[in-house]
Amino acid sequence: MTRSASTALLPTTLGLAALMAASGAMAAATPWTPNTTGNVGPAPTAFMKWESIEMPASTGASCGNGTPYRFFVNRSTNAANKNKTVVMFEGGGACWGQNSCQMKDGVLGATNYNGVAANYMSGGGLALFGWITPFTARVHPLQKVQTQSWNIIYVPYCTGDVHTGNKINLYGDADPAKPITYHHKGFKNGEALANWMGRYMARPDHLLVTGFSAGGAGSTGIYGLLRLAVQPKKSALLADSGPLFQVNRTDSPEQSPSVHLHNKIRETWGLDGDDGLASKMIATYPNAGTVDNLGSLTTGLAKVFPQDRFGYAVFQADAIYSSFSYTKFYPEIEAAPVGAKRDALLNAKWTKEVATWVDAMKPHANIGYYVPYGRDFLKAHTLTTATFSGTAIKEAGLKDVGAFTDNLLDSAKPLMRAYETQRTVQNSNGIALFSTISNAFYALLGL
Repeated sequence: MTRSASTALLPTTLGLAALMAASGAMAAATPWTPNTTGNVGPAPTAFMKWESIEMPASTGASCGNGTPYRFFVNRSTNAANKNKTVVMFEGGGACWGQNSCQMKDGVLGATNYNGVAANYMSGGGLALFGWITPFTARVHPLQKVQTQSWNIIYVPYCTGDVHTGNKINLYGDADPAKPITYHHKGFKNGEALANWMGRYMARPDHLLVTGFSAGGAGSTGIYGLLRLAVQPKKSALLADSGPLFQVNRTDSPEQSPSVHLHNKIRETWGLDGDDGLASKMIATYPNAGTVDNLGSLTTGLAKVFPQDRFGYAVFQADAIYSSFSYTKFYPEIEAAPVGAKRDALLNAKWTKEVATWVDAMKPHANIGYYVPYGRDFLKAHTLTTATFSGTAIKEAGLKDVGAFTDNLLDSAKPLMRAYETQRTVQNSNGIALFSTISNAFYALLGL
């Protein structure tokens, strides 16, 4: 089935003209609209099992190595929830160089650099057969969540650009004699996914878009596309540990420590180009924010979709996303020994930006946030990976991030806002051994 975007959501000629005048980067950008009638790939045929959906090359979608992009659908037969859908964006590292785009210089490099196979969900990759997060398992061994009886769409990550890029680069910085061509096409993959959903999935009674780490950033970036394409009756976003910080491109490092990262990825991933995510989103929603601040999308979505509910979660002690954000841009951090000293340097910058990020959300009634201090799993990175255990905010009487998720999906209740002040690091029940092994592994890798 097809459906057209609501004209009320598209920019007026006057608004777009004003935007163009304000930003030369926007001169040729045009609003994004769904295209659900073209070659959008095969229709789903199965229920209650993972089905691989390969995007045609004509969509522009691809993995970083140029191989076909695939996502995976598990449709429900549950009578009450067959028209409810959860879309989960996979996490992982990112890249802007030859080695990192081939995962040769640490775990923060590009995930799935060899592409995504048709048997990905059964092949034991990062998806872990769907168990990587409770949102993608019908029955999860560690955690229940109400969306487990919904339609589930798993969106793999294979482009090194937190699901947001639209640029092909030639990288030869590590070995100029053997350069590689790398396709940062996360935004095109998101477009293809949105068009496919608009074509083949029934209009959702309820849509939840979520993701962790790079998928947290990606779910925020691609949310508007999915929202336009499927026009759900009710819709929510749960972005876990992939914050788009409030950073103006001209900020000093003292004002916004991740300004170096933001300006690097703008150019490398093509975010500012005429067909880049930042340019297209602001052309589509001129009042949402500005291309000069990538983080304005966080609050901009709340203005564009005032009836939707937006939830953002992150740990204050996250030592993985903060390392990605700062280590390669601050020599004093890169030179610091791995362990407590480096983590302290990272955290000083991280907590400053988390505070600014949270403050920006406060004026918007349809945004909630959940910010505990830390847990011993994955160096306090992500709250929804594997289990919700260890994500309590005890001072607020909240058992774990599941309470935040349930609140987010309950439109009858005001959105939850919780920020831990007691700075406790919690144990993660059920995965304690894995926590010990993974933390030792990260130490060996210099994290």
